[in-house]
Amino acid sequence: MNDPTKRPARPRKPKWLTRKLPTAPEYEQVRALIRDGRLHTVCQEAHCPNQFECFSKRTATFLILGDQCTRNCRFCNVTHGACGPPDPGEPRRVAEASARMNLRYVVVTSVTRDDLDDGGAGLFAGTINAIREQIPEARVEVLIPDFQGDADSLKTVLDARPDVLNHNVETVPRLYDTVRPQAVYDRSLELLRRVGEMTPDIPAKSGLMLGLGETDAEIRETLEDIHATGCRLLTLGQYLQPSKEHLPVDRYVTPEAFEEWRAVALKIGFEEVASGPFVRSSYEAKRLFKGARGRGARE
Repeated sequence: MNDPTKRPARPRKPKWLTRKLPTAPEYEQVRALIRDGRLHTVCQEAHCPNQFECFSKRTATFLILGDQCTRNCRFCNVTHGACGPPDPGEPRRVAEASARMNLRYVVVTSVTRDDLDDGGAGLFAGTINAIREQIPEARVEVLIPDFQGDADSLKTVLDARPDVLNHNVETVPRLYDTVRPQAVYDRSLELLRRVGEMTPDIPAKSGLMLGLGETDAEIRETLEDIHATGCRLLTLGQYLQPSKEHLPVDRYVTPEAFEEWRAVALKIGFEEVASGPFVRSSYEAKRLFKGARGRGARE
């Protein structure tokens, strides 16, 4: 008989989550550019499984506002702790690194800075503007925190005219207290809704992690909630436990199931979806942008 006091065994990592690391020299070149520019990337801070692939293709997602987060989400590997003042030189350095990498599609995200009056929105806007000055032809996608629901902070970012505004819902509402205790599900939905109201030509994007204990019914309902805000682009990826101190993986979703969820999301009405075990917020970002219809997604 099963011992009711014994904790269930954690699932073993399946073979489809094993990757051969590339050895292209571009990987070290990108690392050097980031190090020499005194910059951070979410690829490195969050131990993203795609960083070798992306760096080898000379792509990276820049992390601004430092590398210390005021929140302590139980899925995230970014360090939680005291934050210093924003670095006014950071936008220029991100733009210069983007130019040296010859980027034509730049993704910028940040730690969450609840200690700042505008949540860091001004530095987001400054970074967008600096990139446009250095590389006028580049597209810029931003992945922003919720700014504690402050509409003026969101407007500051949107007024800088990013090509895509990304904000991740991350998980289903039932799991928020466990996974994102300092975030609010409805607040994230409201942010996405405001993007469509303020700037209908800038596509909104969001994403979910699967494998945290959500049910299929909850996933579908959450996708419908996100789409109802007017959000047009979506990413779905496998949650991977960064360390023993983080939430354990509840299950590993098969590549076939991710394809099925992509079909479901497209049927719900999303214009483009990236769905797979290794998909992260900025993975295939340019392809998703091209898949968004409307004035904001022209070449």
